[in-house]
Amino acid sequence: MIAAGISLGLLGVLFLGAGIAAGRARRWRCGAPARVDLWAGLRDLPKRYLVDVHHVVARKPYNARFHALAAGGLLASLPLLLLAGLPALNARWLWGVIALCLLTGLVGSVMAALRRTLNRSPELSTGAWQRFPLMLAGFAITMLLVALDQAAGGKLPPVVTACLALIGLLAFADLVLGVGRGPLRHAFAGGIHLVVHPRPERFKRAGTAPEARPTAVRPIDLEADRLGVETPSDFAWNRLASFDACVQCGRCETVCPAYDAGLPLNPKALIQDLVRSAEITGPAYTGNPHPGVGQDIPKGGMTTPIIADDGSIRPETLWACTTCRACVEACPMLIEHVDAVLDLRRFQTLHEGATYGKGAEALEELRATDNTRGLAAERRIDWASDLSLPVLDEGGECDLLLWLGDGAFDLRGQRTLRALIGLLRRAGADFAILGTAERDSGDLARRLGDEATFQALAHQNIATLSALKFGRILTADPHALHVLRNEYPAFGGQFEVVHHTALILELVEAGRLTLPDLKGASVTYHDPCYLGRYNGEYDAPRRLLEIAGADLTEMARSGPTSHCCGGGGGAPQTDVPGKARIPDRRMDQARETGASCVAVACPGCANMLEGVPIPRPEIRDIAELLAELAP
Repeated sequence: MIAAGISLGLLGVLFLGAGIAAGRARRWRCGAPARVDLWAGLRDLPKRYLVDVHHVVARKPYNARFHALAAGGLLASLPLLLLAGLPALNARWLWGVIALCLLTGLVGSVMAALRRTLNRSPELSTGAWQRFPLMLAGFAITMLLVALDQAAGGKLPPVVTACLALIGLLAFADLVLGVGRGPLRHAFAGGIHLVVHPRPERFKRAGTAPEARPTAVRPIDLEADRLGVETPSDFAWNRLASFDACVQCGRCETVCPAYDAGLPLNPKALIQDLVRSAEITGPAYTGNPHPGVGQDIPKGGMTTPIIADDGSIRPETLWACTTCRACVEACPMLIEHVDAVLDLRRFQTLHEGATYGKGAEALEELRATDNTRGLAAERRIDWASDLSLPVLDEGGECDLLLWLGDGAFDLRGQRTLRALIGLLRRAGADFAILGTAERDSGDLARRLGDEATFQALAHQNIATLSALKFGRILTADPHALHVLRNEYPAFGGQFEVVHHTALILELVEAGRLTLPDLKGASVTYHDPCYLGRYNGEYDAPRRLLEIAGADLTEMARSGPTSHCCGGGGGAPQTDVPGKARIPDRRMDQARETGASCVAVACPGCANMLEGVPIPRPEIRDIAELLAELAP
């Protein structure tokens, strides 16, 4: 009798939860259409959850353990409790198995509760999230006592067993009915999100060939009536589902360089702003707010503009993002924060003409002169008049086409390019430049939301490059590397592009270039976001320093967790104020290593870090370090 009652109670709660979840899903369907390979998503869901998600979760081993124990134990117990309601299966051995599953879930729930009480981290949301592990534990404890009693043959008085079962069902109801606005929403939405993920290419099936990192921004149709996102209904429906998948763990918050510097951006709060923007009365958010912005909850709705001084997201929050993808890299639910930011920026720039700070001026210069400095094309190479650089014209041919980038317009970038050119000549490399035919890659335009200018530059550059004969494009600028390698293919530009650190390493390993002896040199290396997180290149710069014998000390945040310099996403142009400057915070981390030199591999990083006041470590591009003393 007790088994049947538990089964019916669970079915009733699950039925109510399914209705609430269906209502949530109907809200997603108010979003824009999206092409989804549903069968592939369903087929790959176990791998996406058990491998891809848990690969990120496992970066914090304690969290991974309690998550596996709580979720695994409790989810395994539910179908068994339902089966126990069938008279033919109501056996003592089955209750023993149920008890074991519930005990496993209880251990995980207690671990989760301890994390939110004795060892609570400041990035964790409170409110219902604080109660969530307690309800899990309450369900596990009461149902465990019932299961042990049933396995022993029903020794407790029936009224006691019934009371225990009722308490457990109430705890379960508190969990399940939160599938709409409570913590369990992330579990329901998370499963759907993994099936219909906006970037399914993030999930590689076993045995498939490795592909480029899926970090390219998707192009939009410039003939469409609406360019970018103004209201929640402009987001694709599967992206709305992705916002609901947020578990509010705060991992994105702890790695965001803007939040660290006190700029008005908290990526966790941003995602919750997007969740609440779709509702007239949004679910309560009990996490840390955007610094200096507060917790105002304006009225939302599917057709209400998101960005406004009194909107769900304020303009300064949107433009504080450096697009470094640290939040995306850290998110255990694989949410694409940066894609949402760029969709919102596109509308602000293309429809509203509301590019923040000096971003609008930079875009005007770019449209007028094909570079963000507003300079004549000849200025890109006038610093190299003494180098007699070969220029690749139609009919000519070379192995390496050196893409100079915007670094060629300032003294800091020119120092790096001179060092690189010196190394190429010592190695006998066959290279040339475009000369006055080189235009801006379009990186800044795209990050500031000006898709029209980006696409115009992309088509012009692709036409120029396609008319020439060369083997590979070489660049010292990771932003140009990313655009040429990963974003031009969408417009028909298929080019092999290599970063200068990877090319130098190639020349060294081929015996064509000898590195200087850097023994005793105290160096720390700063990973550029667009070289590391966007393109997966972490090893080449470190390998070069290792071969040269430098004493390399890593910063507390390095590799995939590297802290941004503050130079990406148009941040130097928008210049959103905060309590501190992002490059100053990064330099603090460099100072902690005790290194006398910070090695970089990006002209933007070099400029940002060199702008930190002295005293500080010396800033040197990898090419400069290797060229100054190379034989």
